[in-house]
Amino acid sequence: MKLARTIRFDDSDLNVFENTAELDEWALSGAFEFSNWTEAELTGKGRQAFANGWMGLESFGRSTFVAVTAISQREYDDLIDRLSVHFVQRYGAPSLEAARGPAVEEIEHMRQMCEDHEDNTLLIVERELVESGVKESFRVLKPQDADLAQFAVHGEME
Repeated sequence: MKLARTIRFDDSDLNVFENTAELDEWALSGAFEFSNWTEAELTGKGRQAFANGWMGLESFGRSTFVAVTAISQREYDDLIDRLSVHFVQRYGAPSLEAARGPAVEEIEHMRQMCEDHEDNTLLIVERELVESGVKESFRVLKPQDADLAQFAVHGEME
């Protein structure tokens, strides 16, 4: 099973996002954060997070790049629990049980996106507001000759 972790090539994320994801967090798109946004909210660092920020699942901060890597079932299940709690605490889901379905959907969407890519494949998200809400597109950068292991720390070996 695969998912993606936040990576950093330099310190630019620290300057462009209000809340920056830590290096090596499991990540997902996190577009739900922008579901009720309008053009008025698209200013400054919020605009940057909207335009191309992946959401880290520990800090709930943003990262420009993520890299595909293996994830254990235990880690996957823990992420569902963590995101469910976030939905209750941050977005007012009525219970952990009610939040679990949307959390599974979000994480499963990311798993499916990553599943067919080689380890260390870089993913980039791009968003725009459209009449029906938020439109996302994704770019994939295949690993080249460079060894990205120095940037993309891999999940536990079981």
